[in-house]
Amino acid sequence: MTAIARPCRRAFIGVLAAAATWPIIGRAQPRSLPVIGFLHSGSPEANAKRLEGFRRGLTEAGFAEGADVAIEYRWAEGRADRLPELAADLVRREVAVIVTPGSAPAALAAKQATATVPVVFATGGDPIGLGLVTSLSRPAGNVTGVASLNADLAAKRLAICRELVPRAADYFALVNPTSPLTESYTKELLAGAATLGIAIRVLRASTDEEIEAAFAILPRQAGTVVVFGPDAFFYIRRDKIAALAVRQGVPTIFDTRDYAEAGGLASYGADFVDLMQQAGNYTARILKGEKPANLPVIQSTKFELVINLRTAKALAIAIPNTVLALADEVID
Repeated sequence: MTAIARPCRRAFIGVLAAAATWPIIGRAQPRSLPVIGFLHSGSPEANAKRLEGFRRGLTEAGFAEGADVAIEYRWAEGRADRLPELAADLVRREVAVIVTPGSAPAALAAKQATATVPVVFATGGDPIGLGLVTSLSRPAGNVTGVASLNADLAAKRLAICRELVPRAADYFALVNPTSPLTESYTKELLAGAATLGIAIRVLRASTDEEIEAAFAILPRQAGTVVVFGPDAFFYIRRDKIAALAVRQGVPTIFDTRDYAEAGGLASYGADFVDLMQQAGNYTARILKGEKPANLPVIQSTKFELVINLRTAKALAIAIPNTVLALADEVID
């Protein structure tokens, strides 16, 4: 009995050893997910709602993060000088597509980093003027995306500001001199001011100290208003800027609703959550095989006026009913 059992046992062990090398049939095999490189000049905390819009756009097109696609995030935290290296890092990691929503400096860094990896942007500036594409209808190259044209709405914000503060006498604009959007924005602003018969002084700030210095030179009297240029540097500091404006009694208007939600008096511009959602849709289409060169740049058609009544009361400003009736949202 014992003599027979030993050979059988050795044979059985041999079968197990061989089985370990057999292909496993019927068991799910790990699969490699396509990877999106997400490049932004701001911070994740400041862009949480916008990021959800981007993910929603992906999900609508069949790509749930973690299940159908992986995302590598690179945040510059307000330091535009870090963007070229962050973009280069994503290229080295061989991501399937680089997304730069809501950040013109990030879009430019991605375009400079690669001529082959698809790039999807969502910017407030003119994509042609910025050098991202040569044509909106036929982007050519590896870059396409969504344009909010927020930088081109400067004149509209001035007109709204005059309605909000009819007795305004001193108009100021605060821009970031290092932003690629500043030149076109300032040109649009000054042209709009001339058309409206408004004299406006442009101030510049690219550091926290310069923001405070700009506010310090504003006239401390009723009738002073400040229009902010679109820029990620200001965006990630919106809570501080809104608090500073209220403390100094200065009405402000911005390009996106996030500022009004943070305590700014008003905002007018593209719905950036919707913009991010469209960027997510375009990213999904590229993951499915479409080429950026064949995807025309989408121009935003959804704009919103948001007014913060709490801030208006703190500034002792009575918002005209005609303006309130036009608002898409009033924050009480």
